[in-house]
Amino acid sequence: MIYYMNLANLPYKMIKSRQKNIEMRLDDERRKNLKVNDYIIFTHRDDPSLKLKVLVTNLYRYNSFDELYKHHSKASIGYLENEVADPKDMEQYYSKDQIAKYGALAIEIKLIGEYYDK
Repeated sequence: MIYYMNLANLPYKMIKSRQKNIEMRLDDERRKNLKVNDYIIFTHRDDPSLKLKVLVTNLYRYNSFDELYKHHSKASIGYLENEVADPKDMEQYYSKDQIAKYGALAIEIKLIGEYYDK
């Protein structure tokens, strides 16, 4: 199965350069059917002509982003060496109520390459 998701500029660049191999999302209804060996096409939020194809290699489900952050290195989830990895950063994307209701999903990925629409 192929899924489509949008990415902000920095996460897009980090996945493209293989600096980041875990994408964090809310474990909501949209992602409940995601499975290992599925593909995700990530579209750059600011330039929809830029797309990356990745393979889902593992899925980790947590009750919160606090729990997720404890189990994965800050580099793997997209933080630079000089940055502090703070689970509260995810509140810019999801409300506390959403996080409490759905939990957090760490999607481990392998970059296949740039993707071009046919």
